[in-house]
Amino acid sequence: MPITAHAIETLLRDSFPDATINVQGDDGAHFAAEVIDESFRGKNRVQQQRAVYAALKGKMDGNNGELHALALTTKAPE
Repeated sequence: MPITAHAIETLLRDSFPDATINVQGDDGAHFAAEVIDESFRGKNRVQQQRAVYAALKGKMDGNNGELHALALTTKAPE
């Protein structure tokens, strides 16, 4: 079953309730997301992206994952 941009945003919002989140994509498998959250302050890019992937709760895991590709931008607010 394909995943939607809205479903991805909902998953991210659960873990980052105060974040600015923008998810784009409409083919059900390939998306781009920008997550700007204070919790990223002081963390390197890998740590930030791991936090986002953890929030996706396995949707990208393995060949059977609902989410095939996610171009990800993360940062703390300016």
